Amino acid sequence: MDQAELSTEQVLQRDIPWETYMSTNLISATGLQLLRLYDKKPESARAQLLDEDGPAYVHLFVTILRDIFKEETVEYVLALIYEMLSANPTRARLFHDQSLAHEDTYEPFLRLLSKGNWFIQETSCKILAWIISYRPKAGVIANGEASDSKKHITTTDDVLNGLVEWLCAQLRQPSHPTRGAPVAISCLSTLLKEPVVRSSFVKADGVKLLVPLISPASTQQSIQLLYETCLCIWLLSYCEPAIEFLATSRTMQRLTEVVKSSTKEKVVRVVILTFRNLLPKGTFGAQMVDLGLPHIIHSLKTQAWSDEDLLDALNQLEDGLKDNIRKLSSFDKYKQEVLLGHLDWNPMHKEANFWRENVTSFEENDFQILRVLLTILDTSSDPRSLAVACYDLSQFIQYHAAGRVIVTDLKAKERVMKLMAHENAEVTKNALLCIQRLLLGAKYASFLQV
Repeated sequence: MDQAELSTEQVLQRDIPWETYMSTNLISATGLQLLRLYDKKPESARAQLLDEDGPAYVHLFVTILRDIFKEETVEYVLALIYEMLSANPTRARLFHDQSLAHEDTYEPFLRLLSKGNWFIQETSCKILAWIISYRPKAGVIANGEASDSKKHITTTDDVLNGLVEWLCAQLRQPSHPTRGAPVAISCLSTLLKEPVVRSSFVKADGVKLLVPLISPASTQQSIQLLYETCLCIWLLSYCEPAIEFLATSRTMQRLTEVVKSSTKEKVVRVVILTFRNLLPKGTFGAQMVDLGLPHIIHSLKTQAWSDEDLLDALNQLEDGLKDNIRKLSSFDKYKQEVLLGHLDWNPMHKEANFWRENVTSFEENDFQILRVLLTILDTSSDPRSLAVACYDLSQFIQYHAAGRVIVTDLKAKERVMKLMAHENAEVTKNALLCIQRLLLGAKYASFLQV
């Protein structure tokens, strides 16, 4: 069978000749006795043995992985450890027991990450992620680091750097076509809880590898991958060097697309929590306003969510965005109103100073704001928005030196002409004004008043 498709259950169906290993001194008599008590026994019996003699079993498993290189046996022992930890992840603390203080418990797993066999790589990665997550915190010497041996002992830093390197490699060029990236993202979503891993991941240029994975998902498998990717981004939103990259990449646009289209509560929750974290930092507030997030948040709040954290985060984000809009320049406020697609007679629309000071800002992004005004003319059913859009186009014609030419090139005339027959008097009045200014040009436009 292809090792890439092996499962833990299939591996554990094998019969390993432990007695043969003892006869060649690769396993001690004590080790053989421990294996006979444990191997192929019911889960309750194995759980009791681990409760009574857990460190001895960890020592035995690590020794086998260090001394025996037969692939089937290595896979079998990895499967035993994976089964032990997946049933109860806190058992990873056994690898840090004081009785193993001089054991290099990390080394075999770190070495096996570079093996060609996918089952061995994947299982070693998952085991290492557990072991590292349950290591003693500051002030306690990790296993192997107390050794006075002259040989190199695998330190926590070695493991973290080795893991991050392997995980980034899986995102760049997966060892397995369909499982490489999901396994890497799943492990990262656990490991990035640690500040030291975040820093290491950023230094390895890993953040950019996450961005392509942020896209709307439909299948259960792809939703889980999307959720864990967004979880990684949320964890990185606590890391300043990562935040700098997030601000200059397409991360915000992609997260916005996800939150607009996703119905999975856990996905929406983690994206909203990320936005809440980033809102007060740098230019993120302005980015969120440009992306129309105030309108999206308003829409999300009308849906029936059960998660209290999500509801709180939506309220906080809405309040934060309102504060952000209040602090924006007059053109930023105008831009936000246009991008949201709902126009009203705010004072700036008729203020001569606003148009004199900001008319050249309309040139940004290939006249993006003018194009959005024309989209409003094509798609809006709100008479007030249509009237204001017509008026703003007429103001641009009046105050921009090439306004008439630009608006004509954007094919605005045909759109506005249609609105001259609109049933709403306010719309027809401002459509007429716009057409008059378009035909007369800036020289005479100032004589036309509403």
